Amino acid sequence: MPLIRILAVGFLIIVSQPVLALQTLEPSRARLSRGEHQVVINDVRLWYRVAGRATGTPVVFLHGGPGQGSQSFAYFVGPFLERHNRMIYLDQRGAGRSERPWNEAYSIDLMVDDLEALRRAWRVPRIAVVGHSFGTILALEYASRYPNRVAHVVVAGSAPDIPAAFDIQCAQLERDDPPAYARAVAAKPEGWTARCDMTRAYRGAEGERILTSFMFPNPETANLLKEADERGGLRNTGVVGGVLFRQGLLTYRFTHPENVRAPLLVIAGSRDRQAVPQPQRALARAVSNGRIVEYEGAGHFMWVEQPERFARDVSAFLHGN
Repeated sequence: MPLIRILAVGFLIIVSQPVLALQTLEPSRARLSRGEHQVVINDVRLWYRVAGRATGTPVVFLHGGPGQGSQSFAYFVGPFLERHNRMIYLDQRGAGRSERPWNEAYSIDLMVDDLEALRRAWRVPRIAVVGHSFGTILALEYASRYPNRVAHVVVAGSAPDIPAAFDIQCAQLERDDPPAYARAVAAKPEGWTARCDMTRAYRGAEGERILTSFMFPNPETANLLKEADERGGLRNTGVVGGVLFRQGLLTYRFTHPENVRAPLLVIAGSRDRQAVPQPQRALARAVSNGRIVEYEGAGHFMWVEQPERFARDVSAFLHGN
């Protein structure tokens, strides 16, 4: 799956190195002590790291990508969130330090099941979830399916309605560059539900540059993120994203906001042209206990641009302030 294709929906694909060798535990022995752990869940070895406070409701970070891994979020925001929270940085199946199943067993449903199986293995009644980009889909679906098991939900750069986001992108493209919009309309694949296919508007390096700018209004943010990912030696193969895209990820809509009982905080970047703010505002309105905070001038990775503010807002929300 070409990088330019992935960037069109604001999901960052970056490639992974071999999994580190750690002791593997069965689900019944999954630990919540500080440090790195591995546990077999649904026949796949999942890696996670516990940090911060030793007690309290676990706060599970669900990374984007699909397949990006948790390392960058832990690097930028972790030191601030860990002051007040019991953090768990989870690498989803196929990402980061977790196992890549030989049969490419990836789906939204399966990843949601992984999270619930982990909660049971940790033997805690509820968890809080913080999702970014693709991870917001997992957070929303988990909160909808297991409403009694979720204390709080935070979604940043969320993707509750991908076709609607595409339509907004296309409308902007029509205003800014009519010839490019015409190309994007003419090149729509069969069955494409949005009014145009943004990935077909430009070609080659120009297309990659423009679509990358949709996530990173400040190019330095992209450099900072790249450095953080490379520091851990973890990059993304793109396999997880490829499988999910073939399953129809680009048509995803969150259809059961009424099932979300936990308080919901939506954090959006005002200049994020991938996970555009409008569907995120609609999500906050649709959930009975939802609200939104928009970071003026921020892009898709607002937690890289403003990590202390992000941690402050999330911690205040999690603790009811």
